[in-house]
This record gives sequence, structure tokens and C-alpha cells, in this order.
Amino acid sequence: METLEEESILKEKIRDAASDMEKSIRVMMATLTGIHSTRRDQLDVLLNSTEQARESCKKPLATIAQIVPKHQYWRWKDLYARHIQNLVFIIVLSDYLRSGKLSSIQDISDCLGLNPEWHNEVHIQTEDYLQGIISVINELSRFAINSVTLGNFEEPFKIQRFASDVFAGFSMLSLKNDALRRRFDSLKYDLKRIEEVVYDLRVRNLGPAGQSQGQSQE
Repeated sequence: METLEEESILKEKIRDAASDMEKSIRVMMATLTGIHSTRRDQLDVLLNSTEQARESCKKPLATIAQIVPKHQYWRWKDLYARHIQNLVFIIVLSDYLRSGKLSSIQDISDCLGLNPEWHNEVHIQTEDYLQGIISVINELSRFAINSVTLGNFEEPFKIQRFASDVFAGFSMLSLKNDALRRRFDSLKYDLKRIEEVVYDLRVRNLGPAGQSQGQSQE
């Protein structure tokens, strides 16, 4: 059984590791704000510039896995859960912009070097994954608008399909977490914003081939 002093020391070590992660996360977050002013054909360069910071998150995660006592994930996870959610956001957003696909928990775990053997000490919890995905849709609703400003009229249609698939997936879930349920409501508003952008493009015949208002009514 841990003494109060031992518990305090352990908590401080976890916080130190989380702080190291946070520094890298801030760098990546700041870099990713640039997607809103970067042309589509230049996005890969911007996304690649975050890889070094992302790699640097592997060490503090490994440290947490090593110092958390066996089978005590739930006791200590709140000390770094917010950082996990941010990492999910960063990786899912980056992967969507590269491939148009939704990263799975396993994809993200592999990207962060999370060893399956660490599952009882550190892993990506489903709720943290879902929180990160909602943040991605929040960001993409803004990206849809700014893509039009940059003359990329196809992007909002791609975002609409992606966001609609995500929304459909969430609609099938029984969300028991109050915070997650409240954020699901924001997903509805983001999807509506994206749909409004797509509608405006259609009525102006600015969508991809086969997506204009006139063509859709034929």
C-alpha cells in the first residue's frame, strides 16, 4: 500500500511527463492553425513539420507507462487525459487532411508508440478518442469556410461526407458521459454549418462535377 508521500511523488512524476507532452502538443496545435491559410497542395509540407513534435510525445507516454503501478490506469488517467484528447485531435485531423480517412484508436496508438502491454497503465480510452474526433469536426467546419476563401471549392463537399459519416457513427452510440453528450450537440451545429457552405456552392454552380444545384435536380 502506498504512503501519502509515495503517492505525492508518483503524482508529481506523472505531471512532469504530462508537462513534457504539453510542450510538444502546443507546438503542433500552433502549427495546425496554419491549415486555414494554406493552399491544399501545400498542406503536406505543413503537416510534415509537426512530425518531430509528435515523435517527442512517445517518450513521456512511455514514462507514464513505466511509473504507473500495474493495473492502476483509472486511478491516474485524469492527470493526462486532456493531452491524450489533444493528441487524438492532432493525429486524426492530420490523417484526414492527408488521406480523407478516419484514424482508429489502434492507428493512433501505433503512431504514439503505445505498447499493447501497457494497456492497464496507459492507453487511449474510447471517450478520449471520441472527444478528439468531435474537436476535429469543430475544426473542419471552419476549414470548410476557409477553403472556399482560398478557392478550393471541392473541399467542403469532402468534409461534408466525412462529417456526415462521423455524425452517423455517433448517432448509433449510447452516450452516457454527460460531457461527451453535450459536445455531441456541437457536432450537430458543425455539420449544419458545413452543409450551409455546400449548399451555397451548389446554388452558385461552384461544386465539383455532378454536384451543382442544377445537376442535382436532374
